[in-house]
Amino acid sequence: MSLPTRRITPFVVVALAFTLQGCLAKAAVDVVTAPVRVAGKAVDLATTSQSEADEKRGREIRKREEELGKLQRDYEKQQQKCADGDRRGCEKAQKIYAEMQVLMPSVPVEPESR
Repeated sequence: MSLPTRRITPFVVVALAFTLQGCLAKAAVDVVTAPVRVAGKAVDLATTSQSEADEKRGREIRKREEELGKLQRDYEKQQQKCADGDRRGCEKAQKIYAEMQVLMPSVPVEPESR
């Protein structure tokens, strides 16, 4: 049995040597390219794409439109109270109207459909 073991051992050693060379080369490539990959990831996280910026702007506009709609409904309720003779309703309506005037320039106007 000692004779076949001696013949197999050199073959196994040669096969392992070739296998390990590939692993070592891949590990070396991974070590060299790691800083580049990390830097690329950092740049991706630090920058905002145009589509991401557009989405963020759209969310902000919708939020202002919703706020303006809420103020409009509150204004109409207070106007009705004012028309019914409630002095506080008149004061609240004036305050709400002032808030609406501040918010309106930041909400884009929808183009009229033809």
